Amino acid sequence: MKYLALIYTDPSIAPPPDPSRKMLAAYQAANAVFQRDGVMLAGEALQPTSTATSVRVRNGETETIDGPFAETKEQLGGFYMFDCANLDDAIKYAAMIPGAAHGTVEVRPVVVFA
Repeated sequence: MKYLALIYTDPSIAPPPDPSRKMLAAYQAANAVFQRDGVMLAGEALQPTSTATSVRVRNGETETIDGPFAETKEQLGGFYMFDCANLDDAIKYAAMIPGAAHGTVEVRPVVVFA
């Protein structure tokens, strides 16, 4: 089953930029495990929410809004798409995502349409 692991962080408490690249190395190590275990289908980091544009259609008219849809402390920073046997396995891999140490990783199953 496919699971999406959404990585949320609060920029006010996220670790500062890392000149030693420890965080990047931690992500590379996690990626290596995900790829070795054959569960990683995709994974990407996202630009800051200041670059986001929210789109909605109301009464046939397209509206755009600068920024994310909702005001929150934690902001979506990236994601992984895993293919796991069950939720417990997806949670195991989500816990390996370095951002979980200072933010939140939301794990959601992907709907399969017949």
